[in-house]
Amino acid sequence: MANRYVGLKDVASLAGVSFQTVSKVLNGRAVRVSSQTAERIRAAAEELGYLPNAVARSLVGRATRTIGLIAGNLGDLALAEFAVGADLAAREHGLVTLIGNLTDAGDGGADVARLLVERRVDGIIAAAPQLEEDLAVAEVLRSTVPSVSLHHVPGGGVSMVGSNHREVGWIAADHLLCGGRRVIGTVAGPFRRRVVRSRLHGLEQRLGEEGVEGGEDLVVEADWSPKGAAAATRLLLERVPFLDAVFVHSDLMAVGVLGAVEASGRRVPDDVAVVSCDDLSFAAYLRPPLTTVRVPLRETGAQAVEMLLRRLSGEDVDVETVLLPVELVVRQSSGVREGGPTDHGA
Repeated sequence: MANRYVGLKDVASLAGVSFQTVSKVLNGRAVRVSSQTAERIRAAAEELGYLPNAVARSLVGRATRTIGLIAGNLGDLALAEFAVGADLAAREHGLVTLIGNLTDAGDGGADVARLLVERRVDGIIAAAPQLEEDLAVAEVLRSTVPSVSLHHVPGGGVSMVGSNHREVGWIAADHLLCGGRRVIGTVAGPFRRRVVRSRLHGLEQRLGEEGVEGGEDLVVEADWSPKGAAAATRLLLERVPFLDAVFVHSDLMAVGVLGAVEASGRRVPDDVAVVSCDDLSFAAYLRPPLTTVRVPLRETGAQAVEMLLRRLSGEDVDVETVLLPVELVVRQSSGVREGGPTDHGA
């Protein structure tokens, strides 16, 4: 026989009481029954495998215990880490996460946001950098349910959580300069992204402090893929044959950078030092192991949930921006020993 949902009436029938009594006992509401009857009801529920109907509860309590997550492509390992952190934190608080995925271009972001609201989520976390200039999505986040964003929201009015990515670029440049590198190129993510521009500004700031010359020839735009980063690295090496370091904007991109440098006949780190961003789980197992600026992706997801819960609790909370610290993780690809002025917080 096909499985079917076990309802309150099934439990009531087995326990020999009304379904109203079953509902009150199982939901912890006041009801005048003996302890033996209450125990019989709970035993019947366990025997039948009864599970509470969250939808029915939400109709009474007006809260679904569900949060919505607007996510970019979860094939992006960094974004996936954020989503895992958010979901685990939500579950610790008895919440369910409903995910609305976007295309890489971010098409239909406002539709996804409205769909989550229509599904009666209690709040929304936005983790789709494709939407950082999307006015329609910004309006949904501001005007419907409590929301927190991982990225810039045009017009403000929505709390944000993340890290100081100008500091990420500064730390990477500082580490390479401490290792004696002076011709530092960058394989960057798409220039339209604010995180990319912030990292470039941080790098330029530190180079300027040291009196080291930069320039447009030392920066090549790529997508976030190893293939795109490898092509960008080849172009960078053609433009600047005497390049002695590369700052790359993600660990996944670094896979392509390392391969392209090796294919050119150069060695990492002897000829070209490489520093990356994120510190994803595979970074320590690349050859050579990857020096990278750790961005606390999973912790950021958890923090986003905590910020959202404060708003859902009814507290009078001002719009806030929370920046979690970043940290340099030194491995072999940069050719610089750990220590000195290279560990920083945001």
